[in-house]
Amino acid sequence: MKAADYLSKTERQEITRRSDWLAARMLMTNWLIVWGAFLLAYYWTNPLTILIALCLIAGRLLGIGVIMHECGHNSFFATKRVNRFFGQWFAGKLVFDNLHPYAEGHKQHHRLAGTEHDTDRTNYNAYPIEQAGLKRKITRDLTGQTGVRFFAQKIRATADIFSADPEKRRMAKPYISMWLTQLAFIALLHFTLSAWLYLLWLGSTLTLYMLVSRVRQIAEHAAVPNALDLDPRMNTRTTYANFFERLLVAPNNVNYHLEHHLMASVPAYRLKAFHRLLKERGAYRETKIFASYADVLRHVTTLPTERHHLQLAH
Repeated sequence: MKAADYLSKTERQEITRRSDWLAARMLMTNWLIVWGAFLLAYYWTNPLTILIALCLIAGRLLGIGVIMHECGHNSFFATKRVNRFFGQWFAGKLVFDNLHPYAEGHKQHHRLAGTEHDTDRTNYNAYPIEQAGLKRKITRDLTGQTGVRFFAQKIRATADIFSADPEKRRMAKPYISMWLTQLAFIALLHFTLSAWLYLLWLGSTLTLYMLVSRVRQIAEHAAVPNALDLDPRMNTRTTYANFFERLLVAPNNVNYHLEHHLMASVPAYRLKAFHRLLKERGAYRETKIFASYADVLRHVTTLPTERHHLQLAH
């Protein structure tokens, strides 16, 4: 499947057109939601508002990570220089990542998707699994076990700044600036509201963000029709998302993942329009688009034998 099979050259040019205004609006929207969560927890501090704030922040951690991802593709802002600046300092480092290493590794995922060498294969290869297995993963996420491993990897990478190996020291330098960016974020909170609000950012990263990241990974590539087929319709999934799913687990049109793999140069703010065009042109006649993330989770916890019986029943 190629976009050129369904869209004219003019349509492809329009659907890949980058807009500084649309990119800035999406970036600002994500940060406004974060700041709204902080304000809610600060002015009406109680267990319910803390929980709501943690959930909202988890969704925006993912959303800001999506923006880093878009900037890594140089498909968000109109120029490479602006993508690098905002993708690094207003997205990547604030979600405990570094744009350039991430972008280089992510290119391999796109190049190798649909093969056994896909660098992200470990994120989805085990599916489908039993419900008990998924519940164990969710428990590890919500209790911080996954998050602790996430931070341990970051700390080990940072500690390489003291290595005798010059290459390891070079690779560790971006992590130093990442931690310094986090300190600057704490300082900003201290001078505007209160530094304790950073605990919401950190706590959400350790727990709920790990869960929403897992759900995103599952929805994108787990238990697809054929993970070893080069056609994106076979190895990647698009999922429709309602308002709450877009707020919590599917920010910034990340749910249109099949379209992203079909043409990675399409900006996030045009993925929905791209999907609509492809659907109108018949590209998805034999492709299942799940109605919600809940449907996807039910799908990936149906064992192959059970799925076979279901098919026979129909």
